[in-house]
Amino acid sequence: MACPFFMPVEKLENGAWPHPARLPLGCGWSGCCTAPGHEGEVPSAQELQECNLGYALGCGRLPKERAWDAVRFFVMGSGDAAKDKRGERSDGCGLGFESSSVQFRYVCERDYLPVEHGSVEFEMKSKRWVRSHADARVQRMAECCLESYLAKCGRSETRRVAS
Repeated sequence: MACPFFMPVEKLENGAWPHPARLPLGCGWSGCCTAPGHEGEVPSAQELQECNLGYALGCGRLPKERAWDAVRFFVMGSGDAAKDKRGERSDGCGLGFESSSVQFRYVCERDYLPVEHGSVEFEMKSKRWVRSHADARVQRMAECCLESYLAKCGRSETRRVAS
């Protein structure tokens, strides 16, 4: 889960997380706050931990009136999932070498309950999002998840992807 008001900018290589690969966006990220009245403010190192983990209910920037407390992402795999499940063209990461797309499910939560859910999809060949999220923050988080996922899989497409 990540804070819904966190706008990740770049990977945080020197974070203090014991298991960065287990973080909601696949690793730690630096970024800025987008909460009303705090747009563009850069959180401290300690605050970044909360931004990356969501449910930062103690954060002074968090507005009382908000739709979400946190956003979760789950890798659904490639568009060639049937072939991957049979073991054809798999690279061991759930992505076939010639996969057409990567899909993520997202869940936006409030008070630990789902409020919104759906999926986003990135097409590998064209290197573009064929299904994106309307909220720029959630879409950027999806891009971070994709970047982390592709890096984990050893793919060369780890540079920032277009929305």
